[in-house]
Amino acid sequence: MVWKPHVTVAAVIERDQHFLFVEEETTSGLQFNQPAGHLEAGEDLIAAVKREVQEETGWEFEPEHIISIQLWRKKPDAPSFVRVCFSGRCHSHNPAQPLDEGIVATHWLTRDELKAEQQRLRSPLVMISIDEYLSGQRHPLSLLKSFIDIDHE
Repeated sequence: MVWKPHVTVAAVIERDQHFLFVEEETTSGLQFNQPAGHLEAGEDLIAAVKREVQEETGWEFEPEHIISIQLWRKKPDAPSFVRVCFSGRCHSHNPAQPLDEGIVATHWLTRDELKAEQQRLRSPLVMISIDEYLSGQRHPLSLLKSFIDIDHE
């Protein structure tokens, strides 16, 4: 059997010391997460994070930096995830847009407000990503190279 991690993207979006989160239905109840989701076939990572933010929040997102590339597994028999976490800015909100299935609301929360909801975080990566962002971790988007549908002769 070939081991394959899930590839996901996430966005840390800060405005006036508040961060954009989604509140989503999970098998563990309602939980908070950054706007995030899976890379789709034929899609590059930047297109994926823009799409996920738009689908889950109604905001248009412009990535500016990579915060970190995270490998996470909850426990030995659980799936592994490679999560590319971006930071950037939002513009052009469409409040009438239906949100992705499972998303019940969006919230702008401070770090302290999020910390108070620690037991409702989708994964430890939610708080880790905020703390990485607040510590100043920023890497250029130019680290990402996409070679989709390029033939080698």
